[in-house]
Formats: sequence, structure tokens, C-alpha cells
Amino acid sequence: MMTDAEKILKKKTVYKAQMDRQLPKAQSDALWQEAKERLNGYMMRYSSLPKGVHIHTDSRIFPASAVYLTLKDVMGQEKAYSVIENAAIEGCAGIEKKLSGAMRLPGMKGLFVSIWDPMTKKVFGANNGFKNVFYPKKKGEYRMDVVSCPYFRYFTELGCPELTKIFCENDERIYGNLPGVKFERTGTLGKGAERCDFRMSRI
Repeated sequence: MMTDAEKILKKKTVYKAQMDRQLPKAQSDALWQEAKERLNGYMMRYSSLPKGVHIHTDSRIFPASAVYLTLKDVMGQEKAYSVIENAAIEGCAGIEKKLSGAMRLPGMKGLFVSIWDPMTKKVFGANNGFKNVFYPKKKGEYRMDVVSCPYFRYFTELGCPELTKIFCENDERIYGNLPGVKFERTGTLGKGAERCDFRMSRI
């Protein structure tokens, strides 16, 4: 029977593929096993987190940290960072492609902007470990700031705050070039700003 850590990393083949490109297969396999053990430790250490926070820690924060820190011990920070960053770039490209196609459907641009309010409150709200500033609604526009974030919090606790930057940039990778909508941002917690600002609008 697979452990939770094994189930999680089974879905993170994009990390393993990046490792296989930079390391001999036997070494990559051995480090992957070490990452599973490290991830299992995180799952036990943080088992009491609220369910909403686990949505982010278990699917993104903990596996990225486990793989990165395991590789960093062997490859150094720069190469280990490139594994996580390149995996993020590859994964976001697929999501961006699908969204770009959807944006060309009639009415989709307006719908996309309008669903940001309920979507962010459900997935990136207080129950998920975020602290937000929500702005008054305007037609064709959505604005929100994140002033406290579990990504920055737990990456920092685990000793790899630099990974926060990758996940901040994923928003720009996915939403930055969608047809018919404009995503604007001036700073993020992961890059040293006091908040992560989101502004999505139709163009």
C-alpha cells in the first residue's frame, strides 16, 4: 500500500523528468526515493494543518520542497532550483494553452473574470491559510491583494523561501498572455513586496 507521500509524488512526474535530464538514472531514482522519505516527514510534521491549507501544502509546497532540498544537498542550489523552475514552466505552459483556447469561446472572457471572486475566496481565502484584501467589484475587473500566504510561510519554515518566487511567477506564466484579458501585478511576497496584488480585467 502506497504512503501519502508516494501518492503525491506519483503525480509529480514532471519533477522526475527534469531530474532524469540532469542526472544519471540510478542517481535520479535514489534521490527520488530520498525525496519521498523527506516528504513523508513533512506530512507527519504538519498533519494537523486545516484541510484548506493542506490543499496547497500537500499538492505543491511540500513536494516541491522535498524534491528541491534533496537535490540541493547533491547538486547545489542553482541546479536544484532549475529542476523546480523548469517543471513549473512546463506545467504552466500546458494550462496556459488550454485557457487560451477557452478564451476564444463566446462569452468566456467575461465569465473568466467574473469567476475570480468566488474562486479565490474558496481556494485562496482565509480557510486556506491566506490573508486577503478584497476590493469592491467592478464590471469586467477583479482586484485582490494577498498579504499573508502559506507558500511563503511554509517554504520559509522548511528552509527554502526562494521557492516562493517560482510559484508567484506561475500566475504570470498562466494568466499573463491570455487573449482578451489582462493580468496585472506590481509585486509579490516571494519577491520581497509587502503583498501580492492581482488585477484581472477584460480588454
